[in-house]
Amino acid sequence: MPKHDDPTTELPGTGPIAAELRATGSGPIAAELGGTETGPIAADLGGTGTGATAAELRATGTGPTSAAPAPPPGLAHAGPAQTGQAHAGPVHTGQAPAGRPSVGPAAPAAPAGPAAPAAPAGPAAPAASAGPGYRAVFRVREFRVVFVAHLFSLLGVVVSELALTVLVYDLTRSPLLSSLTFALGFLPYLVGGTLLAGLTDRLPPRRILVVCDLLCAGCVALMVVPATPVALLLALRCAIAVVSPVFNGTRMATLADILGEGDLFVLGRSLLRIVSQSALLTGFAVGGVLLTVVPPRGALAVTAGTFLVSALLLRLGTVRRPARGSGAAGSGLSGTWAVLRNRRVRALMLMFWVPPLFAVVPEALAAPYADEIGVSTAALGLLMCALPVGTITGELLAGSFLSAAVRSRIVLPLAVTGVLPYLLYAPEPGVPLAAAALFLAGATGAYTLGLDAWFVAAVPEEQRGRAMTLMTAGMMTVQGIGMAGAGVAAEFAPVHVVVAGTGVLGTVCLLAAAAELRAAGAAGDRKARRG
Repeated sequence: MPKHDDPTTELPGTGPIAAELRATGSGPIAAELGGTETGPIAADLGGTGTGATAAELRATGTGPTSAAPAPPPGLAHAGPAQTGQAHAGPVHTGQAPAGRPSVGPAAPAAPAGPAAPAAPAGPAAPAASAGPGYRAVFRVREFRVVFVAHLFSLLGVVVSELALTVLVYDLTRSPLLSSLTFALGFLPYLVGGTLLAGLTDRLPPRRILVVCDLLCAGCVALMVVPATPVALLLALRCAIAVVSPVFNGTRMATLADILGEGDLFVLGRSLLRIVSQSALLTGFAVGGVLLTVVPPRGALAVTAGTFLVSALLLRLGTVRRPARGSGAAGSGLSGTWAVLRNRRVRALMLMFWVPPLFAVVPEALAAPYADEIGVSTAALGLLMCALPVGTITGELLAGSFLSAAVRSRIVLPLAVTGVLPYLLYAPEPGVPLAAAALFLAGATGAYTLGLDAWFVAAVPEEQRGRAMTLMTAGMMTVQGIGMAGAGVAAEFAPVHVVVAGTGVLGTVCLLAAAAELRAAGAAGDRKARRG
């Protein structure tokens, strides 16, 4: 299930690569190569995995509420609160315009419910079938550019992280400093997401995306210089993590400008998450092969080039758009509070943050669990792959075969049951049953497609960039907390007990988050009726 924008980091030495290196006696650095990813691209990775990049890949959105029972958020003009609004059509396409929801404080109705959706108004509303499908998203020229830029940026993130970890270990022979290069992806992300979030609405989005890519390329280029000391290497790593939430939040908000606010936006976000999840399965293997051909600094030089390619694609292939807001909402923490004053938005943020907090636990403890049941490195790799494979499968099926109305109705049922499969860990199962539990948990991540639609409709346009930046930064932070908490708990209880307990505690917390989301929707209904 999605946990991050967007993947998460494993605890040091919990990834399949680490296990492989241990098995071959490749040295202490192996223990530190737990799968993590960081960087600008990460925010969109909405699936599973570990690391700063993984955490971002799980970012998703929320949907509108109105005085009447909420129609599916992916439908244009769905519900009385949205009719008569200006149309926001996709750029450079022949797509029908997607209805723009009201940006006032009133939130639409409770998100999930058995009631049939209201009849959509206007020609842009899709039929009650499976919707436009992923191919329709690729027909939008500007999205294709963003998609390819995402691939290059993601490649830079994955390879640079692995190469930097190896480089720091080569220079210091310290497993602690080597693992710190991964850990530094979390705290700076929180700082950048809270203090710099306002930039996403006060500056033109294309400028932000290009400048962030250029900054990342510059930081990596400095890492390539042989005279760069270890302290500066770690500081440059922090700098990349600080700008990452700004990049990710801006890109997420820009997708709504490119694809409209309906089903195409939902599917576009889904595609970026699927790519990010796939990177968790293959990225470190590619980086490992590259490091057998070139030294760590050579691999870093390659990644500097990938960031530059991404910046060039975004500069030449996307449309210049004005800033969304004037900055009147404030900057720093005051601007953050301006977004969070909306109860509906707070409740939607909670639904983004709670699932990844618990979902990362089996991944963080995969290596200790494999050791507990006495299985091979290959079995560990299977455990590590099961969750992201489930996430990719769930997203593809939901995006390809379910209508926007159905995706809206299954958000809460899937979200609150997302960690229930972890109860299968209670009898200390073997690899097949444990992998099945992880696959099922990942597949419930299909709820994020409906949640994306709710979120983009609930947030006022002038605050959209800040809200999406906060959402992805929060997802990154809670994943780090979840992994640390899992490690502490495993010091006092067997791993299978910790994972099964996570299934119980996580479900209780998810039920509470879902209840708050429903209450926020009901409060929005009452306010809309009074208005």
